[in-house]
Amino acid sequence: MAPKTSATAKTGRRASVVDTRGAAPTFEAARPSARIIIAGFSPSVDGGAFAAKTTIGELVEITADIFADGHEKLAAAILTRANSEEAWASHPLIAGPNDVWTGEVQFARLGGHQLKLQAWLDVWGGFVRDLGKKYDAGQDLTLDVMEGRQLLEAARDRASGPAAGTIAEALAALDEDPALVLLDDGLTAAMAEADDHAFLTESFIQPVEVERPAARFSSWYELFPRSQTDDPARHGTFADVIGRLPHIAAMGFDTLYFPPIHPIGLANRKGKNNSLTPGPDDVGSPYAIGGAEGGHTAIHPELGTLDDFKALLAAAGEHGLEIALDFAIQCSPDHPWLKEHPGWFDWRPDGSLKYAENPPKKYEDIVNVDFYAEAAVPGLWEALRDVVLFWADQGVKVFRVDNPHTKPLPFWQWMIAEVKARYPDAIFLSEAFTRPKPMYHLAKVGFSQSYSYFTWRHTKAEFQAYLTELTQTPVRDFFRPHLFVNTPDIDPFFLQSSGRPGFLIRAALAATLSGLFGVYAGFELCESAALPGREEYLDSEKYEIRPRPDRAPGDIVDEITALNRIRREQPALQTHLGIEFHAAYSDQILYFSKIAPGEAGRILVAISLDPFTAQDADIEVPLWLHGLQDWDGIDVHDLIDGHRFRWTGKIQHLRLEPARPYAIWRIGGEA
Repeated sequence: MAPKTSATAKTGRRASVVDTRGAAPTFEAARPSARIIIAGFSPSVDGGAFAAKTTIGELVEITADIFADGHEKLAAAILTRANSEEAWASHPLIAGPNDVWTGEVQFARLGGHQLKLQAWLDVWGGFVRDLGKKYDAGQDLTLDVMEGRQLLEAARDRASGPAAGTIAEALAALDEDPALVLLDDGLTAAMAEADDHAFLTESFIQPVEVERPAARFSSWYELFPRSQTDDPARHGTFADVIGRLPHIAAMGFDTLYFPPIHPIGLANRKGKNNSLTPGPDDVGSPYAIGGAEGGHTAIHPELGTLDDFKALLAAAGEHGLEIALDFAIQCSPDHPWLKEHPGWFDWRPDGSLKYAENPPKKYEDIVNVDFYAEAAVPGLWEALRDVVLFWADQGVKVFRVDNPHTKPLPFWQWMIAEVKARYPDAIFLSEAFTRPKPMYHLAKVGFSQSYSYFTWRHTKAEFQAYLTELTQTPVRDFFRPHLFVNTPDIDPFFLQSSGRPGFLIRAALAATLSGLFGVYAGFELCESAALPGREEYLDSEKYEIRPRPDRAPGDIVDEITALNRIRREQPALQTHLGIEFHAAYSDQILYFSKIAPGEAGRILVAISLDPFTAQDADIEVPLWLHGLQDWDGIDVHDLIDGHRFRWTGKIQHLRLEPARPYAIWRIGGEA
């Protein structure tokens, strides 16, 4: 087939040309320092527009492509500082194959930091490199020694302290044995201190938000305080919650999360199963916030007082538990703000308010604020910030935020920054079940953690693709997935039909794939009754009091306790990062490893995705990752039952039963 030709070629007419006069780069644009290129900088979030995330003590791996024209030797460094500091601290970057430079940094303080890279010509390093080659080849070094002397004399005038003395001594001894003097490692170190960083080039500045470890690793348990009772006719209290703390802590959870604890409105109150015809004793949805007793800074009177809540906070702390509160920006029609600040709401022409909805769901007991109403800026924004600050002042530092994707993104960026300026240890969890890009942007603007698509991932291919996206793309620098196995709003179809083995499977997946793992009460008891054809609980606790025992026949309390113990003991399981998928010759077995920075031991996890039948498969033990041959042996520690043994050879056979559909081992190191 003949190649296609343009209209210009067919007609012979000359094509029009864009006038580029004056568009050529100026000398300043092509300045000599641009000869060094810093590209592919990681971590980076939109070229430094948003902060990368890390936690205190966490190793942050820095990578960049750094190169220049010619054959000059380069040097590079990582520079870091807190936002409140003027001086930069320097950390080494090491050159690797294909112009990829790597380094590591750690941060010891909470709050905002900055990170950038520098690269320059290592003039003395290049000189020594070439001098050594010539010396080994037996070449004449006369001119090279002269050049070396010039470099030393220039550096002597810049140097100070011990480096100046070392350089002066080298100059004095240069005539005795010049090669020995010039190739001395001590002199190279002194010259590095006195280096004038020729052709210095800097990267953009990448902000870094340093949070406490709980932002990366935590095990959450969610309950409704009003259900902490043995009688559905008696409203539970904060004092009743205190009675449950030992059991929750014994299961290995460290964060106890409550839905809203504020007064519940009477207008359009919902009855059981979201009914529009409540009975006189129906307690309503806690998300219909606000009544005669107050709004977002008040406590539902049947739960107790603010002093009772503070007593609960103290008791929780004694059991190693932190309390997380729900920050839900929605109001009952009875909320005080409707009378005090009517301009914060969007009123219809007939004087009514539009109720909240998420089609086909309707929430007649809730009205939403209007963030951009003329009277709402800045008053509403400041009032909502002050709600969070009020609870932080009481000692609450963890907030699960309801539906943040339905609120303005600029509000979250401003509000979270305002709170963290006073409470840098505050943690915000985004409950944003929405499209990937808005979900990721919420993380960029400040959310520490986010709910994820885990609930709707079921196949081996789906899990591998999703975890690869979260760990091998730029998302890894700012997004931390919180894997909740269920919520009061979501009774997954998988759990409705899979029985006890299904609950074990989902618990093992969530507990090992991410450092953030969450359970809504009843999961450990294998509750699964649902509304027909819907992923919603029958007799939802959102609309009634649901007492539960600590234990029940067939529960998975012991298994959850063991999973949380293993998570605490194994740093590799305290993050979603560092995951590698390995060959398991069955589409029903997810098989992967994790290793923590600086650790020799590797965690191996195999999970059957089939709750009904046993699954057999050959698996590949990643001996190569420990410098071993395919036929070598390696020590193994079964972290569930404690057995220790040895595998010999890369291929091993695995069988997972529905009664125990997962295995967790530690290999290498001190297995």
